[in-house]
Amino acid sequence: MATFTLTPETWKRVQVKFLRKYRELAAVDLVFTSGQEDQLVQRLAKLVNRDRNYIEFTIRKALADPTGNRL
Repeated sequence: MATFTLTPETWKRVQVKFLRKYRELAAVDLVFTSGQEDQLVQRLAKLVNRDRNYIEFTIRKALADPTGNRL
């Protein structure tokens, strides 16, 4: 179970940060549906070849500073 909750608005900000950090990703890879945080984390972990904890940490970090440029 994901340790965060996303809304479409907050995901847009996090998505931009992921696209900057992982240039091999496309916007289509980062499609998100409300309530499906677990599926998003699993998909991202597979795409960037990282574990679930790293992806959740990265998303929480991006949510903590939504206007910042760093991920």
